[in-house]
Amino acid sequence: MLQLALIAVVCYLIGSIPTALIISKKFFGFDLRKKGSGNSGSTNAFRVLGWKAGVSVQIIDICKGILAVVAASYIYNGVLPFHNRTPFEDITLIRFIGASFAIVGHIWTCFAGFKGGKGVNAALGALVSIAPVDTAVAVGVFILVVLVSGYISLGSITAAFAFPATMIVRYNIFGAYIYNYHTLIICSIVLSSVLIFAHRANIGRLLRGTENRFASLRIFKK
Repeated sequence: MLQLALIAVVCYLIGSIPTALIISKKFFGFDLRKKGSGNSGSTNAFRVLGWKAGVSVQIIDICKGILAVVAASYIYNGVLPFHNRTPFEDITLIRFIGASFAIVGHIWTCFAGFKGGKGVNAALGALVSIAPVDTAVAVGVFILVVLVSGYISLGSITAAFAFPATMIVRYNIFGAYIYNYHTLIICSIVLSSVLIFAHRANIGRLLRGTENRFASLRIFKK
């Protein structure tokens, strides 16, 4: 259990690094959470700090997800602290545990009053190292939705839904072989649900028509 606890703590702390907050205070002299949408994620960084800072935040946050999976794999010594009753590889469970804690840390960071980003970038970094094909499809869906609507939040929500949906379609309809599918699909649905839950305020604003929009990103305009 000590090994599992160490993975949870390390991955949570990696995900908890408040990248946007650090950059806003270090290079701009203010708390990003007091401007724009009040969120300390890359979207608000783009809006308030500019594209250079926004890209920096996004890249670092993606790397946090990758690092968490790598750290979990490195800490894991090949023996689970519990009996794995599934027919699937133990390392897959460990990687998803690490990814999950990194995403939780990104959303509820202990370094900033448990108010962080929406977890999308950390999830992208973590999942691309676990299920690259399905992650690539989700990224494609995100880009398409943003280009059509201009809403980053809507792109993130649909991408979170698209990730497990793509896996289901590939495995059950197209007969694609996905190693450890049954473990992956359950974990991906849980992670996607967490990401969508983190966007609950955005969903409310989208329904009311008050959500912030990046109009310059739209390819179809009135």
